[in-house]
Amino acid sequence: MEKVEKPARVSNRGAATRSALLAAASEVFRTVGFAKAGVSEVVAQANASVGSLYHHFGGKADLFMALYEEFQQRQQNRTHQAVTRARAGGETDPTRLMNTAARAYLEGCIEERESTWLFFSGDSPPGFDSTMRDRLREWTDRNVALYRKADEPVDEALLMVVSGAMLLAVTEVVRRDDVSDARRLADDVIAVLARLEPPRSE
Repeated sequence: MEKVEKPARVSNRGAATRSALLAAASEVFRTVGFAKAGVSEVVAQANASVGSLYHHFGGKADLFMALYEEFQQRQQNRTHQAVTRARAGGETDPTRLMNTAARAYLEGCIEERESTWLFFSGDSPPGFDSTMRDRLREWTDRNVALYRKADEPVDEALLMVVSGAMLLAVTEVVRRDDVSDARRLADDVIAVLARLEPPRSE
């Protein structure tokens, strides 16, 4: 019995330490920026040890990437829920479904503007910009897929335009100090995307 319970206690404690380190890293990175942040500041904020940080993460860049992965998962959940609600309400048009997903993504960025700015400000680990662009492209690809039939290839031009527009839109939306202004801009971006038409198969 003791051998079964002990790992569970360690696992729970480890999960709590990991969560505390991520919360601390988010606070420190948003306060002083990624480049200026130190591991010592993160562990002090988390009431943890340097050893515990390196037990869970490879270092400062690994913490940053873990925060980004969590953010992306929340964004994926938001867009999935928005599309599910739209479909439950009877929406079947693929263009409007894709724009519903895009609007939900921008709304998530507005709701988490400080975290979003952390990822889109350019103050990040080496190579992160490329990773972020690739991830947004993958997200866009899943949504552009709403345009096409299962046996059709993705339209590269449409994918490029939508992913590029979303990358720029996120950067501009989170720069707005006024939330209402940010939401108006997000609505305007979606209105423009709504005018896009995929090429018709001949």
